[in-house]
Amino acid sequence: MMKRAATALSLVLAACGQASTAQDAVAVGQAPITGPQTGATKPFVATPVATFDSPWAMTFLPDGRMLVTEKGGALKLVGADGKTGAVVRGAPAVDSGGQGGLMDVVLHPEFAENRMVYLSWSEAGPGGKGVALGRGRLADTVIQCIRAPCPVQPGLQGFTTIFRATPFVSGGGHYSGRIAFSPDGKYLYFTNGERQKFDPAQDKSATLGKVLRLTPDGKPAPDNPLAAQGFRPEVWSYGHRNLLGIAFDAQGRLWEQEMGPKGGDELNLILPGKNYGYPIVSNGDHYDGRNIPDHPTRPEFEAPKVSWNPVISPGGLIFYSGKLFPAWKGSAFIGGLSSQALVRISFDGEKAREAERFDMGKRIREVEQGPDGALYVLEDGAGGRLLRLTPKP
Repeated sequence: MMKRAATALSLVLAACGQASTAQDAVAVGQAPITGPQTGATKPFVATPVATFDSPWAMTFLPDGRMLVTEKGGALKLVGADGKTGAVVRGAPAVDSGGQGGLMDVVLHPEFAENRMVYLSWSEAGPGGKGVALGRGRLADTVIQCIRAPCPVQPGLQGFTTIFRATPFVSGGGHYSGRIAFSPDGKYLYFTNGERQKFDPAQDKSATLGKVLRLTPDGKPAPDNPLAAQGFRPEVWSYGHRNLLGIAFDAQGRLWEQEMGPKGGDELNLILPGKNYGYPIVSNGDHYDGRNIPDHPTRPEFEAPKVSWNPVISPGGLIFYSGKLFPAWKGSAFIGGLSSQALVRISFDGEKAREAERFDMGKRIREVEQGPDGALYVLEDGAGGRLLRLTPKP
């Protein structure tokens, strides 16, 4: 297997999603990737919509407004034009050190009726730090005033923490914290990173390094496949590292992407009860130079459908279903941090490959589909822009 050659510092920064000045080399011989790796012609125009302070995730409300999380802890409600917005009151306090902060934001499938918003974030507590999941009801409260129009202050009413990772540990990395509802709306899937501690990904008593399946109120979903084997009752799959994207395709299959160690970023098809091998196997190696056996050496573990070496440092994952880019319907899109790219994945059933990689010139933290079928991407870091991607005229 080809491994990336670069300085140890550059590799650490890239795989952890931190800024890196190292230039990614053209990928060679990296099965199962096929198709263009760099320099794809952009069939879109990128229009700036708004600017944020280290944005992390976003979602659209039914009326076209957007909720955007910032690493420091602010939840922003932004108008469809990007020119109007307010900080949403009632969001949880966060520990934003390291890779921590206010993370994912997802609407309940019945948001139009219940106005429920779900957030994930990192927090400090007994034993260290961990990732948490909570929900509250979004309300627009008119502030008392004399002259019309009166200002509106959005807030999360009754916000409650419904789940915390187990255990809390030291350090500030690999929280993960991505959220996805099942297509029928009955279950919530939540990612817990292994917190840069390696072994918890295989530990039955921990939720770290796992994909979890919960009820919408944060309880373990019934009939999770590993509880009878002594795992935490929330666990759906295990052997993961830093899971920064999770989404269902149109056929109802669950996919997840995660950062590998020194090499070996992955796109996985998530199957119930399966072990994805980390840290026993990986298509990358440890940062100190120690080898990790490749996936083919241990066929009992689920192998990634796509792996990257050099890494792309994936952030965000969606499946495109819009009409503005008809040729992309059914494709997945992943944001690239160290690769500063938007990566398109094409599928043939359960087979996947990288089809195109668009150079965005900035670290891409999040990708989302708008109500009109446009693609929206969030740049990482201070001054990170929200860009709207539409077809070239």
